Amino acid sequence: MDAPLTLPDTGSGDLSEGSVYFIGNATTLIRYGGFTILTDPTFLHAGDHVHLGHGMYARREVEPACRIADLPPLDFVVLSHHHGDHFDDVAAAQLSKDLPIITTGHAVGLLSEQGFTRGHALDTWQSQNVIRGENTVRITAMPAKHDPDPVAGMLPPTMGSMLDFGRDGERSFRLYISGDTLLHDRLYDIPQRYPDIDLALVHAGGTTLLGTVVTMTGAQAVRAVEIVAPRQAVPIHYNDYSVFASGLDDVKQAAATSSTTAEFHYLTHGETHHFRPLG
Repeated sequence: MDAPLTLPDTGSGDLSEGSVYFIGNATTLIRYGGFTILTDPTFLHAGDHVHLGHGMYARREVEPACRIADLPPLDFVVLSHHHGDHFDDVAAAQLSKDLPIITTGHAVGLLSEQGFTRGHALDTWQSQNVIRGENTVRITAMPAKHDPDPVAGMLPPTMGSMLDFGRDGERSFRLYISGDTLLHDRLYDIPQRYPDIDLALVHAGGTTLLGTVVTMTGAQAVRAVEIVAPRQAVPIHYNDYSVFASGLDDVKQAAATSSTTAEFHYLTHGETHHFRPLG
């Protein structure tokens, strides 16, 4: 684990309530415990195209809910992987080059080429602590699988993330972000190592490249929720790009017949989910 990132103490570390603002695709703004966190920043306009490598492109279908200029001051970014639909040209041009970005080693290399100076690389199960005053958030890389045959090796490595918020060594809230992944055996390790997940942000969409599904469909996203067993779940990454084949209705349909006890909350672009820790 790298040395902790220590942020200025602003005295605004309320742990009684937090929020997730859905900007679009996998881009969310998480605010809790005095931390302001951006995930997978993509801000291209609807109608713009993004390059996915190997001659593959996708068209953005839905306008993001805000621009980078509209965001509050950011503490850091959690980036599941460096791909055009998760870290786009707008993010590369407009985000501060000294903004900490916690991500994969592959992504840190590409970010460095783009001029970003504070990339923090994590392998699976490795953690990075961020401290503000008495509060801490520990970001731990979770297993994710994004490149099945026959497209193996054509997609960048990816990670999920676990964000453990707390004060003085006592955890107050546990938030899981699936990242771009398919169902795979190592998902079962997550609730064994990290039980009592309060909220899961689950990437769905059924992204299809070269005829191969490379992210979870709606039904698979619900199955992932059954596996990791969060208290609440918010599906994201479900309709923003032309390569998506499984929308939010598929999630809702699968959730309606699921055995999970998780409470699903459905957000459209620009909506906010407010959460509170148990107790």
